[in-house]
Amino acid sequence: MITVSDRARAILEDGTFTYHVRAESWLGADQLAEDIPIAAGEEDTDRTLNVPERVTLTVPRRDRGVSWEPATATDPLAAEGQIIKISLGVQTGLGAIEWFQRGEFPIITTRPDDQGALQVTCAGLLYLVQEAGFVSPFQPSGTIGSTLRALTEPALPVDVTDAPADRSVPSAINWDDRLGAVNELLDAWPAQARTNELGFLEVTADTVPAAALRSFTDGAGGTVITVSGNSTREGGFNVVVATGQAADGGELRSTAEVTSGPWQYGVGPANPLPVPFGYASPLLTTQAQCSAAARTVLRRKMRQAVLRRYAVRCVPDPTIQHGDPVEITSADLGLDALLCTVESLVLPYQPGEMTMTVVSTT
Repeated sequence: MITVSDRARAILEDGTFTYHVRAESWLGADQLAEDIPIAAGEEDTDRTLNVPERVTLTVPRRDRGVSWEPATATDPLAAEGQIIKISLGVQTGLGAIEWFQRGEFPIITTRPDDQGALQVTCAGLLYLVQEAGFVSPFQPSGTIGSTLRALTEPALPVDVTDAPADRSVPSAINWDDRLGAVNELLDAWPAQARTNELGFLEVTADTVPAAALRSFTDGAGGTVITVSGNSTREGGFNVVVATGQAADGGELRSTAEVTSGPWQYGVGPANPLPVPFGYASPLLTTQAQCSAAARTVLRRKMRQAVLRRYAVRCVPDPTIQHGDPVEITSADLGLDALLCTVESLVLPYQPGEMTMTVVSTT
């Protein structure tokens, strides 16, 4: 969750506030525009995707005597390395606005529409890593942290302040997929990462949250418009099998099982037979590393396919990010302070409702 002042936090949780948006265009260290006119815009984030963030903006083709159509490689809305920095503001008093940066997003396309406007599509900074390839197969060296930096920097700086303890990586590995290598490193560490609002890949230990950062309640006095449940068995599973290789060449194997609920391994009514998901990596060189990776992949896969999911429509809170722990209370669904994590969200950049998909932590 993006940090704001206590006053701004209270205003956001009250659910009645004046909302502002500002977009800047940067090309390297050069600011090309400090206030792009935004007629409409939203951020669509889904942490199950390789590049979770997608931003769409509608910009007038001409505004205040200025043409915003990209005619040269250095125009503010050209897709030649331009980064859009989105800042959002909450009015905290008469003439007072508290601004905070929401994120940094490379422009992918800028196209005119039939309504006299430009449609600008941006993505999260991991797009640059996904887009990049290798001139020759990549062989890691050093530690997991230094290897992660070698894979993403300078396009996407890495912050490992709160990462797990670092360790060396085997050198006998060849990778030909840059973003795939990043994800393999994170699972094997084990850790999770998200691109934060300041444009860093923030790496943290993979743990189950103990407390919510924000509560949402429907009914009288609440800021939730609706909470609805949904269910599917597609992609369900009940055991993760992680395999690695010991220093002497022997195979290492560890399993992590779903231990409660309908997908409980061996006895759950969803399927009492084994429904495995396999994960293998040469980065796993001890039994302990295999066990930790199996538990991490289990948590990730459970969020995607097994745990209870709820759709939430609510007053926007522009400080919420994917992965944040939130608490859901709904009289209609019989939910009382259910701890969840935000798996996806659609955040409007103008007044309007925000939608989230949240997943129970248990």
